[in-house]
Amino acid sequence: QVQLVESGGGLVLPGGSLRLSCAASGSISRINAMGWYRQAPGKQRELVARISSVGTTVYADSVKGRFTISRDNAKNTMSLQMNSLKPEDTAVYYCYVNGGRFVLADYWGQGTQVTVSS
Repeated sequence: QVQLVESGGGLVLPGGSLRLSCAASGSISRINAMGWYRQAPGKQRELVARISSVGTTVYADSVKGRFTISRDNAKNTMSLQMNSLKPEDTAVYYCYVNGGRFVLADYWGQGTQVTVSS
């Protein structure tokens, strides 16, 4: 089994910054893609950013230029630096990992709340 632990959510003023982190542990020896998704109340879960095992990144148009995703393959960790936050960034953010030991599967974190409000 694979466990994902997220941290770094909270309340921030518009224009502020937050850094989310995700650590993968358990029965995992290989990680392919990692990413962050978010879900706002009444909306579907959407991709925020993804990063491949070799560092190729994909961002949602709404966060390009403001968010930066990174990963540390040696530590099985991932971060999302969020700058210039807007009220519309308010959502529960979920860590995503595709990986495993013998069989690769999708895993999700429990979610961390990000609220951007004055």
